[in-house]
Amino acid sequence: MSRSDDENDGQGTERVVIRDRRKIDVKGKGTTVAKESDEAAAGGAHRAAEEPEEEVAIAVTALGAELAALRTELDERTRDLQRVTAEYANYRKRVDRDRSAAAELTTGAVLTALLPVLDDVDRAREHGDLVGPFATVAEALGASVGKLGLVAFGEKGDPFDPTRHEAVAHLTSADVSEPTCVEVMRRGYLLGERLLRPALVAVADPA
Repeated sequence: MSRSDDENDGQGTERVVIRDRRKIDVKGKGTTVAKESDEAAAGGAHRAAEEPEEEVAIAVTALGAELAALRTELDERTRDLQRVTAEYANYRKRVDRDRSAAAELTTGAVLTALLPVLDDVDRAREHGDLVGPFATVAEALGASVGKLGLVAFGEKGDPFDPTRHEAVAHLTSADVSEPTCVEVMRRGYLLGERLLRPALVAVADPA
């Protein structure tokens, strides 16, 4: 065995390492793979971008439908409120009108009961008996019924009004140009626009 062989045996077999820094480009294959990878990445990104847009569109559509439903319900509730408000206003007016009518009827009944007393006061005044304390009481009574809305009518010389006067006598006279009350036997009374009692009169027609 030679020395060279002994050296090889003593040091073992030397490993051979090849370092090549050149780039190997396999035409066609590498390009195709890279292109497909880029296309896949682009497609994934496109799909990822489309999915949020579709979700947003669906959400907007659902929100619009919900908003329309809410507006419809609001309109219905508004109409209901307006109807209830109008009904309540009409109810209040009707109640106020009925209350006023009832109060007027009650007042009219009380005043009607007092009319004979007022007739006695008128007769006493005509005969000159309305003096002293009786005159004070008569004045207080007249003021009280006046505050309640009682109005007396019926005076000599008034034009005859068949809606307010009750003629108990008719005569002719050259002194009048139209039917005229020439004598008042009993005064009439009004409560506001309501006739409580017509006046009893004698009427003179033109001759």
